[in-house]
Amino acid sequence: MAAASKSVPRSVRPRSVRAISARENRVSILPGMSTRTIGAFAAAIFLAGAGIAHAQADAISIRGAAALDGRGASIADATIVVRDGRIVSVGRAAAAAPTYDLRGLTLLPGLIDTHVHIDTHFGKDGRATSQGETPQQSMLYSVENAYVTLMAGFTTIQSIGSPSDVDLRAALARGIVPGPRLLTSISPITETTGGPDAIRAFVRKVKADGADLVKLFASKSSREGGGQTMTDEQIQAACDAARAAGLRTWVHAHSPSSIRAAVVAGCTTVTHGSQATDAELTLMQQRGTWFEPNIGLVSQNYLENKPRYLGIGNFNEEGFAFTEKGIPMKREMFKRALKVNGLKLIMGTDAGAGAHGRSAEEIVYRVQVAGQPAGDAIVDATSHNAAALGLADKIGALAPGLEADIIAVDGDPLKDVTALRRVVFVMKGGRVYKNVAPSSSMQR
Repeated sequence: MAAASKSVPRSVRPRSVRAISARENRVSILPGMSTRTIGAFAAAIFLAGAGIAHAQADAISIRGAAALDGRGASIADATIVVRDGRIVSVGRAAAAAPTYDLRGLTLLPGLIDTHVHIDTHFGKDGRATSQGETPQQSMLYSVENAYVTLMAGFTTIQSIGSPSDVDLRAALARGIVPGPRLLTSISPITETTGGPDAIRAFVRKVKADGADLVKLFASKSSREGGGQTMTDEQIQAACDAARAAGLRTWVHAHSPSSIRAAVVAGCTTVTHGSQATDAELTLMQQRGTWFEPNIGLVSQNYLENKPRYLGIGNFNEEGFAFTEKGIPMKREMFKRALKVNGLKLIMGTDAGAGAHGRSAEEIVYRVQVAGQPAGDAIVDATSHNAAALGLADKIGALAPGLEADIIAVDGDPLKDVTALRRVVFVMKGGRVYKNVAPSSSMQR
């Protein structure tokens, strides 16, 4: 890929940053990683720390062939003006030369993934564990995962969740490492947490530890059949306590009964929902519950990397058989969910080791395989996700006053959703972290 257009001032062109493929994110940043990945990662660290990719004091402008605003509207020949890290205006191109001339590319809000496990990785032996690692080594894997996620155009993620997320979140917020805006649940509630009093105490503890939300495991893994594990009383106590603490709740629920319990308890979001019937889908719509199905990446990633997972925890032959059978079941569930008018669908991947940097595959699958209109899928991954995270007034759209999280893709994702795999420009909070637009696309 060529460097940025000559119309871009040299002082703001991050020429050293180069795209890395989705597969390269599987290479460790520890000894033995590829020279190319080391170079890209080091360059991004330098840009973030040295101020080359800084938010400009003067207004900057970005011109694209079109802008999808994240709320369902499209603007042809669009220019976005940014000042002090926020969007000032979005409209038709002005006569003045833009700072970033990306004609031929499509501009979008930074994408959002509401469900990742940012600490998960393939360790020294290539397996999906951190066995034998120092805490410092494990953190470096998380840093690498954050970097490849940002380079893929995801400027905000929600990690569900690990205690190490707290330090990573702080480093990302300070800008000392390049990566998405991060929210975390830190540690989950399970059936073993205890009765209602113990659960309420747990919620107070994770709140004090800095959690952005509360995660509940209300059912078994899909690899174990997905049956309900927490009692209705435990689920009610957890969601009541979280609401009182001002925290959102994300409920892992596969079975119909666990989904119903979470919705009736007033929990914020049901994730997975692989066994949801029309009754549960309708109940979520009626109660205004956000629904985050994961149909296009997580199971496929496990199967692609079976040798790296097999024998760890419940990743056994029986579990992989469940995973394979579950793919068409989840797809059909999602198709039924699309028919429930008013159901609040959002986009999360449950990305683990091997899937970081590949979150767009969930969107591509929803459109190409499950039949969701591309425009709707993009709205789910931007403004709907922002609303589900309680951040609709900050991110998720191209609109005046919001954070300048802006990406550009090579192509029109409304016509070819795979354009979301070709992210060539990434700005987060007014800082440019990636600008590798092909020169042939700049003036088309």
